Amino acid sequence: MEILVRKPTEIEIADMQSKPIWTCDVSEFDWYYESEEICLLTEGEVTVEYGSKSVSFSAGDYVVLPKGLSCFWKVTKPVKKHYVFK
Repeated sequence: MEILVRKPTEIEIADMQSKPIWTCDVSEFDWYYESEEICLLTEGEVTVEYGSKSVSFSAGDYVVLPKGLSCFWKVTKPVKKHYVFK
């Protein structure tokens, strides 16, 4: 199970801008994904730890978090993101 982090295409940016917005201050918390989440960060920095792995992403990144993922979020700079669950 992998977390995908990459730069979005222009079409993906346009599509994600119509999706809901989630914000979060600097914090740490456990999370479990019952559905796949696709998000586009517009502000902030996050490190997500899962198993023996970790991945960091920040403003401008397009992220796919897989269904069934159990992880620990470390929000190091306040986050604002557009998101959708599939």
